[in-house]
Amino acid sequence: MNVRDVSVIVLALGVALLIVGVLAPLEALGWWAGWFVAEVGVEDPDVIPEVAKDAKDADDGRHFVVFLSGIHSVSGESYASREIAFLHALRERMPHITLVELFPYSVTNRALTGQRAFAKVWRWALRHKLSGNGFAGFLINFRNLWQVAVSADSRYGPIYNQGSAEMILRGLKTKGYTLGSHASVTLIGYSGGGQIAVGAAPYLRQVIGQPVQVISLGGVLSSDPGVLEAAKLYHLFGERDMVQRVGQIMCPGRWPVLPFSPWNQALRQGLVELVPMGDMDHTGVGGYLDGEKRDGEPTYLDVTLNIITRLLAEVEQRAGAVPSPS
Repeated sequence: MNVRDVSVIVLALGVALLIVGVLAPLEALGWWAGWFVAEVGVEDPDVIPEVAKDAKDADDGRHFVVFLSGIHSVSGESYASREIAFLHALRERMPHITLVELFPYSVTNRALTGQRAFAKVWRWALRHKLSGNGFAGFLINFRNLWQVAVSADSRYGPIYNQGSAEMILRGLKTKGYTLGSHASVTLIGYSGGGQIAVGAAPYLRQVIGQPVQVISLGGVLSSDPGVLEAAKLYHLFGERDMVQRVGQIMCPGRWPVLPFSPWNQALRQGLVELVPMGDMDHTGVGGYLDGEKRDGEPTYLDVTLNIITRLLAEVEQRAGAVPSPS
């Protein structure tokens, strides 16, 4: 293969990736236009149906925890072994919570491998990623990263984030959540899921009429206005995690020189709590969800679980929740 062939391949790949970026907002815009309403059954957020008082009371004291996965995911059910282990351990440690898993990189919660025009491409990418093909994994990550960018965008973000909030609400209701109840709701956003959790928080709060807490696990966050409307944002970050620093570097609103940005206002008001995680990386060996044993030290997964369960317990204490089996 000569230099010209390589150049053509690189150019074609570059054009393809740019096309992915241009198409990134289309699903959210299509949802906004009503193209997908009949398919996914999204309900009008301004219409809250009457619910019997005993049904509302049954939810009081419950804690719904929504997990929004990292950009490696292709659906609401995680296939990553470390993520699965984390969710399993979280259920074991806090059996009273109701855990909801969703795919945050689609406002309709449609899996990439589901009923989509390019589903065959994503099935191929997932199959090859699981067999160790790094390029296939890059394609999935790149596509989902564009959705994070849409969420953070001042033009398309409000549409995407409202769609995400309704998607989260539907996920909550499938697990037994009742509108009008006083159940606690916490969003855990891992990696790119952190931005989408923050973006959706104010819209979700408006619909359910209750505070929404957000836990960002290595989240790639912008200075989203949602940080001012979340009851509390806990941002967990490791010293070696360069991925979560992308938001800090690429989003001017997170720079200290802009004191009146939503992020810096939220910091001053105590709405954002930065939680150092020590010598941790974003993913893989040494990452937040690494369950490999260390000599005389708890695993990184155990450290992460200890902190997250403590934060969830604090949420329950503030809400006066009484843990009960879900």
